[in-house]
Amino acid sequence: MLLTRARLAKMDSMKSATATAAPGPALARRLGLFDATMLVMGGIIGSGIFMNPSVVARQLSTPFLILLVWFLGGLIALAAAFIWAELASLRPEVGGQYAYLRDAFHPMLAFLYGWGLLLVIQTGGMAAVAVSFARYFLELTNLPIDDWFVAAAALAGLTVINCLGVRAGGSLQSFLMVLKIVAIVALILCGLLLVHPEQAGPVSNVGSELGGSQFALYPLSFGFLTTIGAALVPVLFAYGGWQTASFVSGEIREPRKNLPRALLVGVSGVVVLYLAVNFVCLRVLGVAGLAFTKAPASDVMRIALGPAGARLIAAGIAISTLGFLSQGMLTAPRVYFAMAEDGLFFKSVGRLHPKTNVPILAIVIQGVLAIVIALSGRYDEILNYVVSVDFIFFGATAVCLFVFRRRLAATGTVAGGARRTVPGHPATTALFILACWLVVINTVYRYPENTLIGLGILLAGIPVFFFWRWRNTK
Repeated sequence: MLLTRARLAKMDSMKSATATAAPGPALARRLGLFDATMLVMGGIIGSGIFMNPSVVARQLSTPFLILLVWFLGGLIALAAAFIWAELASLRPEVGGQYAYLRDAFHPMLAFLYGWGLLLVIQTGGMAAVAVSFARYFLELTNLPIDDWFVAAAALAGLTVINCLGVRAGGSLQSFLMVLKIVAIVALILCGLLLVHPEQAGPVSNVGSELGGSQFALYPLSFGFLTTIGAALVPVLFAYGGWQTASFVSGEIREPRKNLPRALLVGVSGVVVLYLAVNFVCLRVLGVAGLAFTKAPASDVMRIALGPAGARLIAAGIAISTLGFLSQGMLTAPRVYFAMAEDGLFFKSVGRLHPKTNVPILAIVIQGVLAIVIALSGRYDEILNYVVSVDFIFFGATAVCLFVFRRRLAATGTVAGGARRTVPGHPATTALFILACWLVVINTVYRYPENTLIGLGILLAGIPVFFFWRWRNTK
């Protein structure tokens, strides 16, 4: 730990000396509270909420348990929002989660996170979402072109827009996020107001279904707990993405104040929207209908408004996926930028364009890799590898809060402007860490082959880290 702190201090002094000797372009703080909140919500809401309700319904056969799992997922996401909010106030630096892991533990752990983000987590996720966007886009337009071409064009276009500056990328992201919210609210209102009980599915009286003892159908056992755990996986992935807004903390105005607020408001808003969508899906389709369909949102809108409704929600899903891509293209390159500043990546990746003040090469590298994965057609396979890896880092990042608080207590100092925002800490933080690692254990138990491949990709980054350290000391 002492070596890590000494190295970090040396790196900071080198950066300060460089800045004093030759001031150059710096990240511009052009994102306000509204932009940051839209980034938080945009990082969470993709296409998952329009499809994952049916995945959960196939594993749990009562409305109570289905809504309970989505509620539990929301509590976990909200607990994470409180933890990340405090971490953001303690470390309001570019790189977010990468910086927390680096400063709390060791640069190698932070590098492995960035390595996994670049090769698998972010680029693989963006490739999958880009292909989803392409399929909905072609369904709406009936253009005689391949989905891979539309996916690549979307990724390339967003890459160019984000290279124009954080204001351009942030404005596009905020606009698309507002359209996402409109689409989801329209789905909720149509399901509640335009579908009469005689049109609804076999279990339309969801309110009365929630009152009974639904657990009686499931004796408490190891099998029941693993079923709940398996149902939580798609739920947690639908809620995932809150952490990506912290990547651009170096470009948010008053990050100690605005980023924590954006995290809490954004995640709370998503929890409300997700619970409402699931209630509507259950009300309109019933448990059996929800479990049977592969496109629950489209079925709800078709019952409410006919074929026009299905087309409207398809347009909403296309916009939602495009907004998710826009958010990822804006945020994640700041991690690679931070890695380059630490001497753990190509120096050119850490350079900012003198006019736009953004790391153009970092943005381009991510865009190109996402396009390559989309064209390869292996994005679904890659995503299966990262379930456990992603949640290992979520748990490790939450542990950072214990480390930072202990250091502050040991030195008797208080970080300027930092706020203790986690209610019930340390118990709530420990429960979040436990939840993350239970997801990892359950994933290892159910999908051992995919987990081992994911860990293999992650561990392959260790020799790469030592190569960059050696290269940086030459």
